[in-house]
Amino acid sequence: MKNSWKKRILVGSLALAMIPTNSMISFAKAAPDGKTVASDTEAGKKDGAWDKWEEEWNIIKNDWTQISLTPGKDESQLNFAWYTMSDRSANLQISTSADMKNAKEYVAKREKASVSKDGKQYYSNKVTALNLKENTTYYYRYEVDGVYTEPAAYTTKSTDKFSFIYVGDPQIGSSNEKKSSSKDVNTANKLAEFLQAQDDAVRNDAFNWSDTLNKAVEKTNNQASFIVSAGDQVQLTKGKSPQGKNFESEIEYAGYLSPKVLKSLPIAPTVGNHDADNANYTYHFNVPNKSNYGVNKATEDTTKVGGDYYFTYGSVLFMMLNTQNTNVAEHKNFIEETVKANKDCTWRIVTLHQDIYGSAEHSNEPEITNLRYQIVPILEDNDVDVVLTGHDHAYSRTQILKGGVKTFDASYDDDAFEEQLEIDMDAGEKPVTLTMAPGNITTEKATEDGLRYLEYLNQIMDAATVQNVNKINKNTVLNPDGILYMTASSSSGSKYYDLVPRQQTYIANRWQEDVPTYSVIDITPTSFTINTYRTDNNKAIDDSFTIVKEDKTSTTAPKAVSIKSVKSSKEGTATVSFTKSTDKVSGYQIAYSTNKNFKSSKNVVTTKTSYTIKSLSKGTLYVKVRPYTTVSGKNVYGKYSKVVKASVE
Repeated sequence: MKNSWKKRILVGSLALAMIPTNSMISFAKAAPDGKTVASDTEAGKKDGAWDKWEEEWNIIKNDWTQISLTPGKDESQLNFAWYTMSDRSANLQISTSADMKNAKEYVAKREKASVSKDGKQYYSNKVTALNLKENTTYYYRYEVDGVYTEPAAYTTKSTDKFSFIYVGDPQIGSSNEKKSSSKDVNTANKLAEFLQAQDDAVRNDAFNWSDTLNKAVEKTNNQASFIVSAGDQVQLTKGKSPQGKNFESEIEYAGYLSPKVLKSLPIAPTVGNHDADNANYTYHFNVPNKSNYGVNKATEDTTKVGGDYYFTYGSVLFMMLNTQNTNVAEHKNFIEETVKANKDCTWRIVTLHQDIYGSAEHSNEPEITNLRYQIVPILEDNDVDVVLTGHDHAYSRTQILKGGVKTFDASYDDDAFEEQLEIDMDAGEKPVTLTMAPGNITTEKATEDGLRYLEYLNQIMDAATVQNVNKINKNTVLNPDGILYMTASSSSGSKYYDLVPRQQTYIANRWQEDVPTYSVIDITPTSFTINTYRTDNNKAIDDSFTIVKEDKTSTTAPKAVSIKSVKSSKEGTATVSFTKSTDKVSGYQIAYSTNKNFKSSKNVVTTKTSYTIKSLSKGTLYVKVRPYTTVSGKNVYGKYSKVVKASVE
């Protein structure tokens, strides 16, 4: 099967179904994975871009000191991380001036990172910039071995209404199928072949990754606040590296961090199965509010990359889970404590790597569906609105879902599933790249094991989870009771997976044409909108989808009233009479002034539809009235009536 998510059995009070160890099966006749060859793309051909990149890559691939930006704990902060080779302290400066005048200087926190092949020790340096203001351009530069880099610009955006970019599985270094597995690299020649294949793959994937980010930023009119990655930043795990050394994935991180976009736009990474066992992940990313929840204390692997973390931006709480740790009890604690500490956030978005409601080759795996049925109740209990995932290298969007329950036999494990999936995906004697698996198993031809496989697939369709929602229009839902699950395809084109032949009932739409994709998500206090695009022509691959959330406890403004008369029956007084609002109101506010533009106006309130204003001077008076309703101690006002001009005796 295709790089199955490595299972780790953990003890947890909420481990509802333990995930069995998987034995890998070779697929002799499976359709080859699709990929995007950068030199063949329009972007690669334009103005000799690929040739220029080949020259540039020969320098970049050996540079481990590129900086990464990640969101801070909220919109007022920004996190930085970069490598140096010297053991001296390193600083970062940030200023609102391009010439770096009056720059604020931060001393980086340091720790030992990778050691290079020739024994050179690198250090990871981390800084958090504080007290940033909205809609402001800042310039920063950082110190590498005593020398400051050229200043780079970073512009903060608005937090009331904002956009961010959502991508899946850059997996830089995955596109060259000639890469051997670590067990095959047993001679100097094999190692050289591996390293050359890795170099070629990273060069290809980094070009496409940069092209995707450029097009995504352009689609937002350069207004994106940050990027969310759903995991698998790079390809090479430490466990599969030829010599088991951290430095062997550093060329992939060099490719991942090479896009110029990432020098001015933070990226919030998520731990994927290709990130999980290598401490380089945590050396290169300075994530905020890092938790010990989600750190696998039972094994060395996931401890190295840290646990769950979160940040807030405007009205949104973002929770990033390291589900390589399958101890769901820890994720439950993290989510509950984080939600409790951020009650004022209107929107709750969770990102995790595994596609618990996807629609390509990983989506039906028992290890994935086991995680689904363990973690979904926790997400629902904490009123999560949207879940962003990756892992499946194919795009899908679900219906609004709620209440998924495991119904299949717990003994149906990965080995049994993979055996049948191999048959189901068999692409024939001369397989070609597909975008949808063949689906060879049918009820008419299936063996007993095949029929059991089909029954399992039927049970995990989760038809009962699909919710009836209040639709404003075809693709806009109002106050849905349930969760939207998104699965991103490959953002670099390094590897694509086929859609499964039987679209799950829970899927609203899915797409795979072996082209890199990205999504733009727009947030307001009352709406979440997602649009997803292909990079070859920058056109949408799905309809725009919007969730509208209105505060059910709020009250709309009461309807306006009209003034019947303003009479001055006694000296220095004026009695104002007006119609009663057709809505239930708390009272009426009367504004009056001797100036028609209501300069130096005064206000009085009344619960009746007639009120006498006293102590007025003789002359002209202008009057207007509006109703109001008090909600939670605050007045919600209707519109003012037309202004009436009157004379005071």
